[in-house]
Amino acid sequence: MKFSVKEAIGSDDISRIQRAMKSVDADAQVEVNVDAKTVSVDSWLMPEEFFVAFQDEDYNAAILEA
Repeated sequence: MKFSVKEAIGSDDISRIQRAMKSVDADAQVEVNVDAKTVSVDSWLMPEEFFVAFQDEDYNAAILEA
C-alpha cells in the first residue's frame, strides 16, 4: 500500500514515520520517499489501520494505492 503525505518530509522524518508504521505492525516493511512525499508499507493489515499512526505523528496522509 502507498500513502501520500501532504506535509514536506525531511530526512529526519524518515525514522519517525517508520517507527509510527511499525507501531501498528511490527513486521511491516516501510519505505519513505522524501522527494515524492510518499510512504510505502508492506503489511497484511488494511491501509486504514495506519491512519492513526500518521495522525499521532501529526502527518496528514491519504491512500494512493491499497
